[in-house]
Amino acid sequence: MLLQEVATASADVRSTGGRRAKVARLAACLRDAAATGDAHLVAVVFSYLTGVLPQRRTGLGPAALREAPRPSPGSEAALTVEQVDAAFTTAEALTGAGSTTSRRTLLHQLLAHATVQEWQLLAGLVTGELRQGAQEGLLLDALAEAAQVPAPLVRRAVTVAGSASEVAVAALVGDAEALSRFTLRVGTPLGPMLARSAPDVATAVHQVSPAAVEWKLDGSRVQVHRDGDDVRVFTRSLDDITSRVPEVVQAALQLPVRSVVLDGEAIALRPDGRPRPFQQTSARVAVQDATRAEQAVRQWPLTTYLFDVLHLDGDDLTVQPLRLRRQALERFAPPHLVVPHLVVDDGDGASASTRTAQEFADDAIARGHEGVVVKALDAPYEMGRRGAGWVKVKPVHTFDLVVLAAEWGHGRRTGKLSNLHLGALDPDGDHGPPGGHVMLGKTFKGLTDALLAWQTDALLALADGPTDDWVVPVRPELVVEVAIDGVQTSSRYPAGIALRFARVVRYRPDKTAQQADTVATLQALLPR
Repeated sequence: MLLQEVATASADVRSTGGRRAKVARLAACLRDAAATGDAHLVAVVFSYLTGVLPQRRTGLGPAALREAPRPSPGSEAALTVEQVDAAFTTAEALTGAGSTTSRRTLLHQLLAHATVQEWQLLAGLVTGELRQGAQEGLLLDALAEAAQVPAPLVRRAVTVAGSASEVAVAALVGDAEALSRFTLRVGTPLGPMLARSAPDVATAVHQVSPAAVEWKLDGSRVQVHRDGDDVRVFTRSLDDITSRVPEVVQAALQLPVRSVVLDGEAIALRPDGRPRPFQQTSARVAVQDATRAEQAVRQWPLTTYLFDVLHLDGDDLTVQPLRLRRQALERFAPPHLVVPHLVVDDGDGASASTRTAQEFADDAIARGHEGVVVKALDAPYEMGRRGAGWVKVKPVHTFDLVVLAAEWGHGRRTGKLSNLHLGALDPDGDHGPPGGHVMLGKTFKGLTDALLAWQTDALLALADGPTDDWVVPVRPELVVEVAIDGVQTSSRYPAGIALRFARVVRYRPDKTAQQADTVATLQALLPR
């Protein structure tokens, strides 16, 4: 199958506004892949349409594109999906001295033979920023249409399979009963339940009461599967990290159960019990080398916290309410393994329950944790979904930053400058010229259609270079108020920090660039 077929579908979806039309176009591409009868090809095409490479660790990113050959408008489509997939598989396997150069060479060889649309697709896959306007839910609807099966059946299969690509293969290449064979199995990771956000504790309690209010830990989400003496641990993205988290494995083996699937968090704590910065937990979980892993275990040991049980000794508990799942968990898990929580009921008096929940949240934050998650006691476990029964609350910080550049958008944002490059003031020149601005991150979140239109005109008027490239640099004059969850250490940016979950609140035309918040102000948010 030619890569151009997938690239054209991606471009069509990006330029199409209606959901139904997007679904139809994606379904057509999936049917073309299915017509080959090649299961692996179907999986790869489905993955590309989601904007993700099947190879999770290629070692390639935006830097690899800076010196890449640009596409020629007259290029003929010659690349096949099979060729591209093989190249990325080779790149993933490269290690040692010279591997970075070799990976980039492989990518550049592909891009040298790519059409304009293929180049855009490959660049989006490598950077993880395809942004074609096709989220997973829409793609699952397209899969259902292509396979001519009910969409709920596809969604249920994806949540218990842990792999949408695996379900795509079953639906498009398998027999009529293929999807019904996907059931909750110990050892196969499930899509985790996610939480919606609320601005404050009172709102969250009112939305889901009666509820359990739990610490929101800033660690690594873990899903623990135990079958006898065999334990496997998976991340939120369903990666198997069993060998990297021996503490979690040992905690699971100590439980008096035969088979179980648990949801929880692994976090690196200081000796005083306060959490270490998220990057330390993340770096600890990422270590794969055996020697380095042993050192990391000694340096940053992980503490396991459990907050849900999805399967217990042969019984699927996901359809049970949280109240019963919590009771089951507390029957076999010792208190030190269960995340701290309290139960509140809005019916007992709104002010009293809110006050109690707020005090609990304040205590969690004082201990260094992110905030709280408020969970409806009567809610089932909604696998792979941002369910209505879980609501997270955490402090939000707002800062005045300066727009340094912007990227042209895709999908409904085509023709609009969307993704903003944000910088803070560096008055003393610690990271560049004194009085300049240092980039700390990007965001396209929080932008309404009206704001997109306004900022496009405003930024084009400030353009400080070509406006037809992907990134448009601008004079640093426009101040924007940005909400963030915090900052984290990062080697990507000169100041050594990056914004976490940034989103636009409003523009501040009343402020000058020299009145923006400083790098030092944001660095002060780093956990100590």
